[in-house]
Amino acid sequence: MNFIPPAELPDKDYPYVLTTGRTIFHYHTGTMSRRTPKLDAEIGGAFVQVNPNDATLQDIKNGSLVTLTTRRGSVQAKARVTTDVPEGLVFLPFHFSEACANKITNPVLDPTCGMPEYKVCAVKMEVSK
Repeated sequence: MNFIPPAELPDKDYPYVLTTGRTIFHYHTGTMSRRTPKLDAEIGGAFVQVNPNDATLQDIKNGSLVTLTTRRGSVQAKARVTTDVPEGLVFLPFHFSEACANKITNPVLDPTCGMPEYKVCAVKMEVSK
């Protein structure tokens, strides 16, 4: 099987790649783990990881409230400026209903297995006003 690139790649309007995933303290959408005080105390709310160089370009500071916008909508999350993500990529965990990652990711289906492409899409980001 050959590699098939994502259905949606960055462009001038949406210059970053958004990827979603898990944190160590929560499970799936957090419906159970976020009810556990010790786990929720570790990570109690939505965040987005942003590379320091991208953060500087967008005037995003650590802790800033950031609006992430795709062709499907917007969510807000607090910025974590970190070198854990490379330039051009932002990471949004999917455990937090207040910043529901799957509402803004691309639901296009894989032609072979029929799974939605929730793990990658084009996004723009800005400090929330």
